[in-house]
Amino acid sequence: MLAEAAEPPFGAVETVAERPLALCAGEPGIVRRFLAWRQRADAGERAEAASALARAYLYSDLPADERAEAELGLATVLDDPSALVRRALAEALAGAFEAPRPIVLALAADQSDVAGVVLGRSPLLTEAELVDFAASGDAAAQTAIARRPRLAAGIAAALAEVGRREAAIALADNLDADVRPSALWRMFGRFGDDCEVRDALASRADLPPALRNELAAATARGLAAFATHCDWLSAERAQRIARDAREQATATIASNAERAELAELARRMRAGGTLTVAVLMRALLGGDRDFFALALSELSGIAPRRAAALARAPKSQGFAALYARAQLPAPFLPAFRAALLALNVADPPRGDRISRTLCENVIAACEARAEVGQGPILALLWRFASEATRARAREYADDAWSAPPPRIDRPNYAPLLIEAVAAALQEFDAPLVEAPARLESPLAPPVELSLAEGEDEATAAPPVQLPPDMLAALAEAA
Repeated sequence: MLAEAAEPPFGAVETVAERPLALCAGEPGIVRRFLAWRQRADAGERAEAASALARAYLYSDLPADERAEAELGLATVLDDPSALVRRALAEALAGAFEAPRPIVLALAADQSDVAGVVLGRSPLLTEAELVDFAASGDAAAQTAIARRPRLAAGIAAALAEVGRREAAIALADNLDADVRPSALWRMFGRFGDDCEVRDALASRADLPPALRNELAAATARGLAAFATHCDWLSAERAQRIARDAREQATATIASNAERAELAELARRMRAGGTLTVAVLMRALLGGDRDFFALALSELSGIAPRRAAALARAPKSQGFAALYARAQLPAPFLPAFRAALLALNVADPPRGDRISRTLCENVIAACEARAEVGQGPILALLWRFASEATRARAREYADDAWSAPPPRIDRPNYAPLLIEAVAAALQEFDAPLVEAPARLESPLAPPVELSLAEGEDEATAAPPVQLPPDMLAALAEAA
């Protein structure tokens, strides 16, 4: 039996926390004694006791009456004035299937630091309840829901529609969530100007190519605006760089997309006004005939299979009619014909990089015709040729840097130089020097000088003594 009410009913709180089965030992009035003791305990002790009572309810084999009494005791914790106590209860019940569902629902409606524990983990919350909590909760509650494992598509759609910025980032980062393309597009429509949301969306492997292309365009616009704001580039220069980056990103995305995804990409680009001559010519010079045909189909309204067949015969009148129906510039028709003919001959692999060979062939064909109005397309082609040259140079430099450096032995060049000089002097009628013979000794023989008249050994100049390192260098040169 426990002590009287004058003493703490559970003894030390540490004992309760370490031995939760003590609550189910069969003593009568255990919950009443818990409530009486809780009035005199501080928040930390109440939090530990609430956690112990929750673990006893979940993991002890309680009789039915004691189980009902323990559930009432857990319900009284919901009215505790300290969020620390309620959070301890939420952490104890969050991941359990056997937790009392009414208490879990009450905790989910609590303040964010308490509700987030349950909203992010409890398996008892249904999809409809989570959608309701997402609509009524703040950013912290929505973020907790967005991070749930195996998040259903309906909840993800609700978060994409009403979620705050933090929830959108968490949802995009949750690769375990079932996020449909419509929800991804909705998040981009709401937060497309936020760089963190764009980065989170771009990290998803299941992102539709059309949406990835829009993300690239939005990123290019953001960087151009930032460079202009910082006065790093003029507005015109920044827009030009952003346009080139967007076109390169489109070529890369299109080269890795499936045919059905290419159709959506072309459709959205036409609606956004970004399906330009530069994009189409870049696709052809990169060997991507499929995207070019689908783009012509989208611009002209002709069936994709019919447009692809006409693109296979670029010299035909049918292709000229398709080109005119797509409302592309008439002076540029020879350039597109030359590119398609070069593709029929070379058929390079489809990729995101421009083929320098194709560029040179198309430029040569356009310059040979010398027709009026081809100046803009020739300028575009030369810009593509410059880009292809730089890309090829970068690949060459990367290969050179990645290769192991050659081993260079350092030979002794002194004898070779002496022989070369001697051979050159021998071409004259009167040679000035002769090539010295190889010496047996590493040191040159001593030179004996006779004393001048009137000198003796005491007054003569002392002999020149060379340093040892110089003597060794001369010996090596010999």
